[in-house]
Parts: sequence; structure tokens; C-alpha cells
Amino acid sequence: MEKQTTDTILMVEPIAFGFNRQTAENNHFQKNDATDKREIQKLALSEFQAMVAMLRSYEIQVIVINDTVEPHTPDSIFPNNWFSMHGSKIAIYPMYAKNRRMERRSDILSKIKESGFNYQTINDYSHFETQGLYLEGTGSMILDRVNKIAYAAISERTDKVLFRTFCSDFGYLPVSYIANQTVGEERLPIYHTNVQLCLADKYVVMCLQAIDNLAEREFFVNTVFQSGKELIEITEAQMHQFAGNMLQVHNINGEQFLVMSQTAYRSLTEQQINKLESYNRLLVAAVPTIEKYGGGSVRCMMAEIF
Repeated sequence: MEKQTTDTILMVEPIAFGFNRQTAENNHFQKNDATDKREIQKLALSEFQAMVAMLRSYEIQVIVINDTVEPHTPDSIFPNNWFSMHGSKIAIYPMYAKNRRMERRSDILSKIKESGFNYQTINDYSHFETQGLYLEGTGSMILDRVNKIAYAAISERTDKVLFRTFCSDFGYLPVSYIANQTVGEERLPIYHTNVQLCLADKYVVMCLQAIDNLAEREFFVNTVFQSGKELIEITEAQMHQFAGNMLQVHNINGEQFLVMSQTAYRSLTEQQINKLESYNRLLVAAVPTIEKYGGGSVRCMMAEIF
């Protein structure tokens, strides 16, 4: 049986991080301003290195990959979107933004093997890009690895048919729905499932307000309860502060932690913090530059290595 959490994380150190116009088409968490690109990169690198140091200080293993200047990939800091690991298998995913497709690097897969994680097969879905179909890894899908349930908010970046194909190939029960956020006066699809849903070993953090269809919302809640997990609800305002973009990990001693950003932590109520701390210790990383310009937070920065 697969474990829900891992003690090893892969992270990509940025070399030219910045606002990506191609992803901003449907990532409404991204913001831009006139700050110099070099200053943005400098701040992002500092935030990245501090987060790596924090994880390692708690004996969580981190494989750090250096980004390359060419080709220019401003979102390479979010590697969980292009691959995921499943025991002896790796899945490679089709990406919505053309400049994100260049993040897929064979040398990173080789580094994983060199680190002692000897996968045997690769399920490569990237060719679906030619059909305009996308599924962006554990950004698009939240995996209950123990109960073999996969959750996905359908969007331009998460194709329903391709999601079901993955579930069939890897033996997951697919649970899909439409998740929206308020942008101005409109309700628009949320670009990735992992900004509104975090699934841990014994609990789920979820923005139920994002599911406008009440039947879909009820089905989601019932599925979570039937899987034996407690549902910890966050508001849409908290979701916009990346309170759904968290990841549970364990260290080499088996101690469980929930990694979140400082932005997310500050949005939580005392009751929510106490509830989360009853399950595991909270690790808080300050990544405001990465959140602002990248539109993703700490969960997006960590690719789980199993």
C-alpha cells in the first residue's frame, strides 16, 4: 500500500523567477507590478533557500535541483505540476502554458534515480498537449494515496477525461467537480485544485465555498467522511491567502508536519490552528514574493518523492 506522506521533497532553485504572462491568463492569484526582475529573483531565491533550510532543520530530506538560464522557465520553482511519483512509476504531465513545458527535464528524473528512488516505468501524458488537453500533476489532482481516491477541480488546466484516464491507469477513484473563485464581480474557475484543497493522513483542509454546485459539494463532503478523514473548512478569503496550499510530510524519524506559508498561517483562526496542531506540527515558511508573482505557494514548490 502507498503511504500518504513522504520524508523526501524535490525542489527547484530559481535562477530567473518572475511573473509569467502565459499562466496569468487563468491564474487569478498572480499579481504584477513594476518591480525590477532582478529584485524579484533575488527575493524569491532568498525565500526558497530559507524554506529549504527550515525543512532540513526538521530532518525532512530535500533534493535541490538548480534551474537553468536557458530555456527561460519562470515557473520552474513549481515542479509538482510536471511529474508525480507512485512507487515504481512516475507520471509526466501535459502543461497549459507553452513556456512551462520546458520545465520537464530528463536530468531531474536521473537525479531522482541517483538519490536512490529507482522507479521502473514512466507514464507520459505530455503528448496530450497537441490535443489541447492538460493535467498539471498534483496541482490538478489531490491524491488520497491510501484510500486510492483522486480529487480534481475541472478547469482549463485539468481536463476531466484525462483526469479519468490517469485514475484508470493508476487505480484511483475519480472525484471531480467545478471550483470557482470570485474575481471582480465574476465567478471564474480556480486554476489548480491544490490552492483550495489539502489532503493529509487523517484530515482534509478544504474551501467548500468554491464548489457552487450544492450536489457536487455534498458528494465531496460525503466522500471525505466515508474515507475516514476529518474535514477542516476554510473560507474563500482564506483560500485567497493560500490557506489551501499546504502539504503534509514526515521526517526521517516519522514525525508528521504540515508545511504552509506565513500568508496562509496568518489567515487562519485560532480554532483552525489548534485543530491542525492536534494532528501535526506546523512548519511556516515566508514566501510572499513567490506567492505574489507566481500565484502559487509552498505546496506548489514541493514535489513529493516516494
